[in-house]
Amino acid sequence: MTARTWMAGIAALALVAPPIATAQVAPTRQPSAPALPSVESVADRYVAAGRAPGIAVAIGGPGDTRFVARGSLSDGGAAVTPDSLWRVYSMTKPITAMAAMMLIEDGKMRLDQPVSDFLPAFAKMRVLTDPERSLASRPAARPITIRHLLTHTAGLGYSIVTKGPLLHEYERLGIVPAAINAKVETEMLRVRPKSLAEFADRLATLPLIADPGSTWSYSVSLDLMGRVIEVASGMSFERFLETRMFGPLGMTSTYWQVPADQAGRLATNYVFVGDRAVPLDPAATSIFLNAPSFPYGGAGLVSSARDYDRFLHMLQNRGTLDGKRVMKPETVALAMSNLLPSGVSFGGVDASTGGTNAPKMGFGAGGSVYLEDVPGGLGKGTYGWGGAAGTIAFVDPARQLRGTVMVNYFPADRWPLRADLTRALLTDLQR
Repeated sequence: MTARTWMAGIAALALVAPPIATAQVAPTRQPSAPALPSVESVADRYVAAGRAPGIAVAIGGPGDTRFVARGSLSDGGAAVTPDSLWRVYSMTKPITAMAAMMLIEDGKMRLDQPVSDFLPAFAKMRVLTDPERSLASRPAARPITIRHLLTHTAGLGYSIVTKGPLLHEYERLGIVPAAINAKVETEMLRVRPKSLAEFADRLATLPLIADPGSTWSYSVSLDLMGRVIEVASGMSFERFLETRMFGPLGMTSTYWQVPADQAGRLATNYVFVGDRAVPLDPAATSIFLNAPSFPYGGAGLVSSARDYDRFLHMLQNRGTLDGKRVMKPETVALAMSNLLPSGVSFGGVDASTGGTNAPKMGFGAGGSVYLEDVPGGLGKGTYGWGGAAGTIAFVDPARQLRGTVMVNYFPADRWPLRADLTRALLTDLQR
């Protein structure tokens, strides 16, 4: 199954599924602080209009978190709460990147250290010379480094953006580390690697799209970073995150596989076909109730608004939460700074891939960084990323402000949710 037919299949599956019945998704109010009326109004409007059956928002300042939860987890399902579970897809990337920064802090890897020091198969990478027509290649000008993986400048591809013969090779070798639903996953399991080690080994056999450190291109680099973390730390990627991040931060609702007894908290994922929103991955039979082939460090986590807010709160606090330090302040500051190699720029990506756009941006460890204030928007230094199913996360260190938005529908840019909620939030803050 190719990426093109894979995405076409998603649309086809949607066309035979029943749409959201908008009359049944009237807002279901949850207790929340009465300080965010504009944010609440946007959430109410999205649910009432059938743009999403439900939505959860977490907004944090220096010392508090306010939650807005509206609607239901599915058409006619349970009410949304701050602890409802959502597919965060590419919002997994900042978590993986911060795990790598922990190992840099520990002295177990360096920012500009070659990846081949950990994964020797990447020692002699090659670069495509005619990417539109062939797999012809030449030796890479320089090695891939940890910095390159953190900033999508390694020259690796991604099935959602790569084209030509290289895309075919990614698909043939199962370099598609993301779960959509049970039907699609049945096909993907035929070719997907069974472990992070196998994933890395297969990826190392493929040519790059550009010389490492020469251009920004969205990629599987944070999925590969999961394997680097395993080698550098001497423990599995899952165990490292649980031991060093999820456990200390009290992130008890963040999963690679949703436990069966927690399935009632999981939202259904929808896909828009025209103006119709139809179930794509129903919660009761969700692929996220099954164990993945391996932990997808670029797109594999399910989390709650409360849990993801705890991760962002730690970043806002420069590495501490509830008296527990998980990163040094200087490590967090470095991670949320512009880490792009000299001469490389980042101009944003389509929001449907989880990206964001602002007048001038750089890129840090797994997320974009605003290089200037946005008039009427967030401030210089804001770090964050989004997910393919509409989720949003950011930390604005200048304002001491953070935000998490949880919805689940494809494509993420079907509605201007990011812009609507940012305007609403800033309106509320000015009251």
